[in-house]
Amino acid sequence: MKYILKRLGFYLVAFFGAVSLNFFLPRMMPGNPVQMYISTLYQSGGKIDASTIAAIEKLFGYNQKEPLLLSFFHYIISIFKGDWGVSFTYYPQTVLDSVQRGLRWTVFLMGTAMILGFIINTLLGILAAWRRGSRMDTTLTVGGQILANIPSVVVAIVLSFALGFTGIFPRSYAVTPLFTPQNNFEYIKDVAYHAFLPVLSILITGLGGVMGMRANMINQLGEDYIVMGIAKGVPDRKIMFGYGAKNALLPVVTSLAMQIGFLLGGSLIIEQVFNYPGLGKVMVNAINRRDYPLMQGILLMTTVLMLTANFLADISITFLDPRIRRQGAGKN
Repeated sequence: MKYILKRLGFYLVAFFGAVSLNFFLPRMMPGNPVQMYISTLYQSGGKIDASTIAAIEKLFGYNQKEPLLLSFFHYIISIFKGDWGVSFTYYPQTVLDSVQRGLRWTVFLMGTAMILGFIINTLLGILAAWRRGSRMDTTLTVGGQILANIPSVVVAIVLSFALGFTGIFPRSYAVTPLFTPQNNFEYIKDVAYHAFLPVLSILITGLGGVMGMRANMINQLGEDYIVMGIAKGVPDRKIMFGYGAKNALLPVVTSLAMQIGFLLGGSLIIEQVFNYPGLGKVMVNAINRRDYPLMQGILLMTTVLMLTANFLADISITFLDPRIRRQGAGKN
């Protein structure tokens, strides 16, 4: 319990630091979002006067005359109230609505790729370790090293040209435009069809995880309990999956949460290549419009996701590794 509370305190401090950067960094960018929005109104023939400018600043929570630290204090309070402001880009939508709209597609891409990648890397890593030194082991190891060093955007562009332009798979969107599904199955099939290339792009660059599982498995295969199992004639499948893999998975679980940040960054870039309506597209639009509230909302949401995932990984370790539970109990 003490270990969990200690980690919780660490993540709360990290959250405050991230929120501080989240507030100050967008304001260091050149450009005035209010002026950009006013110019849009002016071009559309709207009446602009001092009262209009004041109303716009109040609406979007952007007051140039207010001290920066006071604005930061108001920002912190509004976060915990659930009031993340109104988006310049998607007005009159709130920031929370705009973020949630893109978040569901990003989580779908990232979650699907993470689950499939975990299963594939685990199985291939176990097989490579069990047959270490073989041609299959060499192929998987070298292939994993090569793929791990290829930028995700390069993989996405290659797949887009190779499979997108040929018409085998769609090159953009999450669903077919103007598509009216007759039932849920048709909708799910259409979504999966459009998500194939983006998910495959994330999967390919994540296959370097084979090396991590292979190394963990090789370490376990040298342990006494594995040698004893082999000597007693325990079937290979039971030794691989029942004994070795169970213990080799512990470091993989801890690194899984840390990979969320890399997967999220890669997902946002890949979304741009395939014109996918996730957080990546929303973020680019927010940056182009200097939409401070929306930029802050996206960064805040991604921060919460990553910190929560790491905290859950820390909790899972206490259940998977009895040594940590004993250490925590001993210090009490």
